[in-house]
Amino acid sequence: MTVQGKQLLTTLAADGTLTVEIAPKTFDDPTGSQVLIEVEAAPINPSDLGLLFASADTANATYSPGKVVAKMPDNATRAMKARHGLAMPAGNECAGTVIAAGDDPQAQALIGKRIACVPGTAYATHAIADARMAMPLADGVTAEQGASSFVNPMTALGFVETMKLEGYTGIVHAAAASNLGQMLVKICREDGIPLVNIVRSAEQAKILTDLGATHVLDMTDADFMPRLIDAIAETKAMIGFDPIGGGTLAGQILTAMEAAASRGAAFSRYGSSEAKKVYIYGALDLGPTILNRAFGLTWDLSGWLLTPFMVKAGMEIVGRMRARVMKDLTTTFASHYKAKVGLEEMLTKEAVSDYNARRTGEKYLVVPK
Repeated sequence: MTVQGKQLLTTLAADGTLTVEIAPKTFDDPTGSQVLIEVEAAPINPSDLGLLFASADTANATYSPGKVVAKMPDNATRAMKARHGLAMPAGNECAGTVIAAGDDPQAQALIGKRIACVPGTAYATHAIADARMAMPLADGVTAEQGASSFVNPMTALGFVETMKLEGYTGIVHAAAASNLGQMLVKICREDGIPLVNIVRSAEQAKILTDLGATHVLDMTDADFMPRLIDAIAETKAMIGFDPIGGGTLAGQILTAMEAAASRGAAFSRYGSSEAKKVYIYGALDLGPTILNRAFGLTWDLSGWLLTPFMVKAGMEIVGRMRARVMKDLTTTFASHYKAKVGLEEMLTKEAVSDYNARRTGEKYLVVPK
């Protein structure tokens, strides 16, 4: 059978016109290990916004029911030449009920069950997903609770596993009051892992201290750098994860790591020999990453993305991570939302202006029904 529904599409033209709209969609029968789900809830994560709007001028866009037309900056338009003219679906993850399945036994076993999945087309009434990547939700777990069970939980656990695989023993995390950051605080507290949290306001700091975080630093404080150096010296946290990307913070973290590593050591014009690394995993700041090279020569700045990490980590580690998420979905990995919107409502000026501001702790949930 085919199912008639709706799907969000985002299209960038060669002249820089970005059109994001809700369009009719015919969903075909799933085949093989595919399942067709009726989408019940899908979060808008920062990782979704890059495809939805990127750096488009949404403040001066034209809004009509179920449609946004905005202008993309020339440099961004050139950088995304490969997507010119392509009507692309969006929405990494969601939860919903399986209404049809391919002939693979693993897919057939999910018919009628509510699952969490990562179809990449979640902003729609329906979505096709791979049964092998689906996570069946326990009885009593709602779609809202299960909708954010992949990106943030698996990323937070991925940071911990990356730390272990690369031989580090403590973590520095920036923009740490986010949903993901709160999960990381709980994980590190449960596992006894030293964690240094960097936030951008006193209100955000309180969120984490109330969760039991030990080291919480407000980057707007005048004594931020000396306190960061002290915290890293105490925790030996020499690997950092930064979702901001642009600006000076990644360089500041490396500088603080170097200062902590150099305490009591003999002077070397090459800096300390201790390995120091910062991963950038987001783009909350779309500006350039600025490094003031004050951290010797033993350092690394790299990018981190969940899917390549899972491929590198292997199925044993990924399976353990998935099992932990499902076990603690309503506790350690619980997500919170500022607002719920329908498909058409997510493209109103009010909603776009709010969730595209990418403010910490103000995630939206799309509820297609």
